[in-house]
Amino acid sequence: MKTNLLEVIMGAIVLVVFIFFIVLAYSTSQWQPSTGYEVVAKFDRIDGVMRGSDVRLSGVKIGTIKDIHLDPKTYLAVVRITIAPEVTLPKDSAAEIVSDGLLGGKFLALVPGGDDEIIPPNGEIMHTQAAVSLESLIGQFIFSAQDKKDSGDK
Repeated sequence: MKTNLLEVIMGAIVLVVFIFFIVLAYSTSQWQPSTGYEVVAKFDRIDGVMRGSDVRLSGVKIGTIKDIHLDPKTYLAVVRITIAPEVTLPKDSAAEIVSDGLLGGKFLALVPGGDDEIIPPNGEIMHTQAAVSLESLIGQFIFSAQDKKDSGDK
């Protein structure tokens, strides 16, 4: 009888600790229900961004990436974005994939335009800039330095 009581108490303690960690994880996460309106942007490449990545305007988070898929006709990456309802974007706004630091992840940065018309819900951001690959930049730098060295030898 003592063994059964001890097992029940230990099971209850484990259950309480488990519930505590679930509540802690939920309260410290930045998960928020996706409220707002959706827009679409199409990119040549989206290296480093994924579903749930931040969407920022002037460095302030205003939304998240809801979905990413490949358009089978154009072979462009189609990114569906949820934007906070209080934020409106001019029609000539641009979207670009930006690094969050040298070793950090990437996010989608929105650059507002100056148009009087706004992008409607389920509209499209027409001006996009793909992610810049750090590896390709370093490769270009190395090869251009090598080319200069080779042309100087002649």
